Amino acid sequence: MTLASFSSSGQNAANDSTSVVQAKKEKNFNFNLMPYMSYNRNLEFMYGVLPLAMYRLNPNDTISPKSLSGITGVFTTNGSKFIGFFNRWHLAQDRWRIQFYGATGNHISQFYYDYDIPPGFYDYKTKTKLISIGFQRKVLHTLYAGISYTYTHHFTKYEDEIIPDATTDTHSLQYIALWDTRNEVYYPTEGNQIRLKWNSFPQWMGNDIEANKIISEYNHYFPFHDGRDVLATRFSGTFGLGDIAFEQQVVIGGNDIRGYSEAKYRGDGLMAVQGEYRYNFTSRMGLVGFAGVATIYGSPTKEFDWDLYPGFGVGYRYQAFKSAKFNIGLDAALGKDDWGIYFRIGEAF
Repeated sequence: MTLASFSSSGQNAANDSTSVVQAKKEKNFNFNLMPYMSYNRNLEFMYGVLPLAMYRLNPNDTISPKSLSGITGVFTTNGSKFIGFFNRWHLAQDRWRIQFYGATGNHISQFYYDYDIPPGFYDYKTKTKLISIGFQRKVLHTLYAGISYTYTHHFTKYEDEIIPDATTDTHSLQYIALWDTRNEVYYPTEGNQIRLKWNSFPQWMGNDIEANKIISEYNHYFPFHDGRDVLATRFSGTFGLGDIAFEQQVVIGGNDIRGYSEAKYRGDGLMAVQGEYRYNFTSRMGLVGFAGVATIYGSPTKEFDWDLYPGFGVGYRYQAFKSAKFNIGLDAALGKDDWGIYFRIGEAF
């Protein structure tokens, strides 16, 4: 459908030409407003809205993947609330990739603590503000290098003052190297992605304590049934170096590994391997099955260190835009004495 029309029969040719041009322009921008619904044993029921847009910054640049922007507003029945925005821009025939995102919210959660007190779960409340911007530049055919800056502010209150209230401001620089041979950015069916990130929290930027994190990821994608289905495999490792603040620790329960929602297993570092089969039974709908195992180190509870934490589950996928393979979905997963339900924006990896 065109945005304008003319009644004069003498302008039919102009109408047809205008319609074609406008139809092409309309394909450069896609918008969808989607509900957000999820549940876990920690935040309880989560609900909200997700306006999401995909578009080309340059309509003549058909090599760059479409850029992605969105806003998230999420509320939970345990009293937490979050609002955030995210942007992922691809420019100049995908030679430049830019990310810009921010969030603020009040996070009511729990953690497992057993130091000089009866062991168990204790609540905490964290008010958070975060903003980040990053750039990546293609330096070889499939190699990108980049840098990003992230500022976070946390104010955390702990139940029964088992840990003193803490205000933490961090400034981090992240250096990124990315080897990317995927055939698609948002839904790859073949190729691999190798990412190495070094997060630095130097004192000269105003951090109270200097710390570093090394984050490594290796994803590989195998096509099945002429590329209709995909087997995705992943190794990930986060290695904290120095004094890692409570808010900077990694917690089992996100993408690596699904099936943990109590926030019980946390530490300075994490390693995980997993696989996921993506079965598409229609052009816009599919199912996934996944399984993996993780381990952590640097946990406040020493017996958690280097134990194995398996997780497995299934999920549903729906293509959010007709013109682009970008999925949203819902995953249900079981872990070690735990479980979780996850709303997905895009694939897990």
